[in-house]
Amino acid sequence: MSSSVICAFLLVFAVSILTNKAIGADAVASEVGVKAVWPAKTSYRYANVDGKRIFYREAGEQHNQTIVLLHGYPSSSHTYRELIPLLSGRYHVIAPDYLGSGYSDRPDPAQHKYTFDVLAKYVDGLLTTLNLDKYSLYIQDFGAPVGYRMLLNNPDKLEVLIVQNGNAYLEGLTAPRQAFFKQANQDKSLAQSDKIYSFTSEQAIINKQYLRDVQDNTEIMSPDSWTHDLHFLQTEKDRLIQVQLLQDYYNNLLDYRKWQAYLRQKQPPTLIVWGKKDPAFIAAGATAYLKDVPNAELHLLDSGHFSVEEKSVEIAQYIVKFMEKNFNHK
Repeated sequence: MSSSVICAFLLVFAVSILTNKAIGADAVASEVGVKAVWPAKTSYRYANVDGKRIFYREAGEQHNQTIVLLHGYPSSSHTYRELIPLLSGRYHVIAPDYLGSGYSDRPDPAQHKYTFDVLAKYVDGLLTTLNLDKYSLYIQDFGAPVGYRMLLNNPDKLEVLIVQNGNAYLEGLTAPRQAFFKQANQDKSLAQSDKIYSFTSEQAIINKQYLRDVQDNTEIMSPDSWTHDLHFLQTEKDRLIQVQLLQDYYNNLLDYRKWQAYLRQKQPPTLIVWGKKDPAFIAAGATAYLKDVPNAELHLLDSGHFSVEEKSVEIAQYIVKFMEKNFNHK
């Protein structure tokens, strides 16, 4: 083989790696047909919202369509550290830390009660401060009740809804889990509060959250995830913030019908990428969306509750393809 032929082959091989089409690349890449692009630099910023400092990660050109990434429990925008670069070459990406989470202000829960109404208020305030009139929402875990409250308050701002293990249906919760949320809300005894408080311990965060769904492959889960979360759960006050939110969670179940009515009425373009190994928010919660948004695109992933930690590339590919389909991006 001549040297020129060898050089040509190496050039093609190198380009194929950069476009995510290397020999042996994940089958999803060829199925979805998404080419890689260079990421934009992520910036780490604060905004003043109603007298509180709200931290957010931002990447991508502001003239591009905006995707807002709403995180779950017990994390922060840090959970999207791998997804943001995969999207920022094409989109304007915003990932906030809720009030009381991550680098955002964390008022004392003894003086400032934490509810999902409060979280939604500050995220909504952040987007208003940033002059975002239209955006797509990625909702996961706590991100679902935050996001749906925002959508009910601003029903016409949504462009695309991306659901990743974010419940809006009772089918997504087993009967024991529904009972737990109800008891947490209605029983404020010391014994019940102590039980919820135990869920914020180091071992609970590591073993009953991040490693619970990946027992056969724990190496796929970065220790940065729980190390970061535990840094912000060091004090009793920090942990009580999460206790108050878990106690408030049952109110989300009572609001499910409102959220479902929004979906039926507005029929937003909806992409569902759901980790089917999640025992907390089970896969039936994903298929339930099809009752109200029958044209939604559904993908059940071979992953768990923290799918964006396990399958960030696969999720990004589905998002890009879905956004291109709905907005004719080429």
